[in-house]
Amino acid sequence: MKASDFALFGAKPKFASPVPVGQLYFPSWERYEAAFRGIFERQYYNNNGPLHEELEARLRAFLGVRHAILVTNATLGLMMTADALGLFGKVILPSFTFVASAQSLTWAGLKPVFCDIDPDTHQIDIDALAALIDDDVSAIMGVNLWGGSCNPHALAELAQAHGVRLYFDSAHAFGCEVGGQRIGGFGQAEVFSFHATKILNATEGGCICTNDDEVAARLRAIRPSYGTEVPVPVLRVANARMSEAQAAVALMSLEDFPANRQNNELLYRRYEAHLAAIPGLRLVRPTGVTLSNYQYMVCAVDSEVFGLSRDMLTGLLRAENVVARRYFYPGVHRCIPYAEQLSETEARLPNTDSACATSVQFPIGARVSPDAVDRICEIIGAAHKHAAEIRSRHDKT
Repeated sequence: MKASDFALFGAKPKFASPVPVGQLYFPSWERYEAAFRGIFERQYYNNNGPLHEELEARLRAFLGVRHAILVTNATLGLMMTADALGLFGKVILPSFTFVASAQSLTWAGLKPVFCDIDPDTHQIDIDALAALIDDDVSAIMGVNLWGGSCNPHALAELAQAHGVRLYFDSAHAFGCEVGGQRIGGFGQAEVFSFHATKILNATEGGCICTNDDEVAARLRAIRPSYGTEVPVPVLRVANARMSEAQAAVALMSLEDFPANRQNNELLYRRYEAHLAAIPGLRLVRPTGVTLSNYQYMVCAVDSEVFGLSRDMLTGLLRAENVVARRYFYPGVHRCIPYAEQLSETEARLPNTDSACATSVQFPIGARVSPDAVDRICEIIGAAHKHAAEIRSRHDKT
């Protein structure tokens, strides 16, 4: 490829239609139709129906946990968990996360305290965490990123030493394992996302896992808008029920998980082989796990070595119909209202700011073929090769 061959400068895009970054694994139409025909025949659409109950049971067995509480989405799951754990005051979490992690705390009347991340793994910096714990901190929220883990054992030791609770936003980590144990049973609770962009999807949905019977009872009391048969005192309730339609898709997705995970790994390894030869790109690998779902393909772009900034690269790829994303941007500590509430000292998270400025997510999942990976990497390699000319042309447009 020459610089003039890029769609950014008028050439035809290399892909006729957008190549998305989300997982987007869906069952065949025949399986989907059969599942929904059953729902219509039973005329049971919500309120802990048979598919809902089957999915909870299968998730308990798959994840090896005592309780799996299905919810409408992971954001509501995080909100409910904060209440069910009886948290107060402050909760420490990384700023390098989806904004809902922090918003769930604001909703619960809690103050988020942002911790920096490890520059290599992008997981929460455990060495920086202890200094943030004071008498007003009631919990730590670990966030498991990129199909990896933020070291639940080290976090559990730290939480126990300081007498605070520990729970996890595991939206990225379904099916991942730490030392042979599936993520889901660490801390007091873990929250998964079943959004369509995740490897296990219910089109939209989520799940809260816990091995604590009392926490589970409170979560089940919070989930419906009308309480439960056995009264459990809770601060408030929410309509966070998962429908039978969502459960039907999730059950099929759970059946397909091994094949989908394997396909992700095949695509990831193909990217890995190509990108390792391109200067200025560092793969952010899923660390801390013995098994990953490989649902993210993330790189850090060194603009001086690669020749283009992260944003110039994503713009160039988008012109080719490759939906590369900066992920996450900006850090939550720089979003409203948190940026307005933090002092200058509290807002100093250099590793987070660096990751927000350099990280890019490339497409991986159901809509990505091995050939597409080859073509995407060819574009990226050509972008590095012709970086000087691309910058010159870009500055003139």
